[in-house]
Amino acid sequence: MAFPYEEFNLAGVRTYPLASRKSKVRADDFAKPCSRGATFKVWLDSLPNILGAADIRRVVDAIVAAKQRGAGIVWGIGAHVIKTGVSPVLIELMERGYVSALAMNGAGIIHDFEIALTGATSEDVDEALGPGKFGMAEETGTLLNEAIRVARAEHKGLGQGVSEFLARQKPPHAAQSLAIAAHRLGVPLTVHVALGTDIVHMHPAASGADIGETSLRDFRYFTSCVARLTGGVYLNCGSAVVLPEVFLKAVALARNRGASLEGLTTVNIDFMRAYRPQTNVVTRPVNGTNGSGISLVGHHEILIPLIAAAIVEAV
Repeated sequence: MAFPYEEFNLAGVRTYPLASRKSKVRADDFAKPCSRGATFKVWLDSLPNILGAADIRRVVDAIVAAKQRGAGIVWGIGAHVIKTGVSPVLIELMERGYVSALAMNGAGIIHDFEIALTGATSEDVDEALGPGKFGMAEETGTLLNEAIRVARAEHKGLGQGVSEFLARQKPPHAAQSLAIAAHRLGVPLTVHVALGTDIVHMHPAASGADIGETSLRDFRYFTSCVARLTGGVYLNCGSAVVLPEVFLKAVALARNRGASLEGLTTVNIDFMRAYRPQTNVVTRPVNGTNGSGISLVGHHEILIPLIAAAIVEAV
């Protein structure tokens, strides 16, 4: 039957004192005005203890605590992180001991390679695609595939092999290269490739056998690093598909072999939230544990230097 037009009877509605309510926002957590000429730490401390600002503090605290107790800190970075110019910041964190291992996707090592050789990277795809020039830089295709070939011949991973190859070349912009810094500091670098996704796969020198074997070896190196992350931190920065999938499989293998990964903090940093980073990095790996997952939404060129500076101030 149809209901009638009938106003709801508000007599007897129950209320309670505002002061007795549990509230999610408190004035004590509000931002503080920052004076002109203030130090970075004063500005950092002036941020509200709410949402993103609170999450940044959680990330910094987790990284600092992990280093203090000797737990691992593994950074997974996509190509966009390199293209936004934060490599020098990450290199300094490596030098300070805040990077236990570094993982890249295939595009990441390409951009790092080009930066080391020429100090420039990231071609204009729209401009180059029409005339058939996209991805056809000679040095990138020939030298990088040669480095991968040598890595396979020497039974090394792709990241380790390319790092050593680049270091031997003594390129003019070596100081800006994450791969060369990893080699210099003894930080494991792994590269996780999806065949057909990278410009070097378009070149005649590309070998599926070389790329596949060295990248598979890197997956096993990476899994060994992830298995050491009990009480540690894993950060996924700027990879929406490949690295989140690789990380989840590494977590599965590590737990299959008995690694508890208790107390793990996982962090995703990107300018938008995507399905795989949110599920495969932030939520699934810490479900049912005393760990925690944190998602930071923002630009890498702002958030990563901010986090790095906060780490330096915290110690």
